[in-house]
Order: sequence, then structure tokens, then C-alpha cells
Amino acid sequence: MTMPGTLTRPELTASDRCDRCGAAAKVRAVLPSGGELLFCGHHARAHEAKLKELSVDVQAGESA
Repeated sequence: MTMPGTLTRPELTASDRCDRCGAAAKVRAVLPSGGELLFCGHHARAHEAKLKELSVDVQAGESA
């Protein structure tokens, strides 16, 4: 049986912006539904507990 390949998301770039404040995104939060949210470091830390509670896959960018 062949397993499908894992989908990968592109690395965060300088043009990716925080969904809360518009600052440079440092973290991608991939929701169980497949959607995603981008956060700056400040907002990633501010929402960290809730993201863990929701079993969100948190992916840090290269400079996070």
C-alpha cells in the first residue's frame, strides 16, 4: 500500500505578516482543519496556551 506524501508549507518570508498586528510573521499555526494563522513572536507567545489546547501544529520560521 502506498502512503500519500506529506504536504509541506513554504517557509515564511519577509512578506508574510502577522494576522493580528501586521508585523513580520515568525510563526505559522496550522489548524486541525487545515487552515493556518501567521503570528509575530509577541502574538505567538500571547496565544501559545490556547494554540496548544486546540492541538495546533506550530511551525517556527527560520529567524523565530
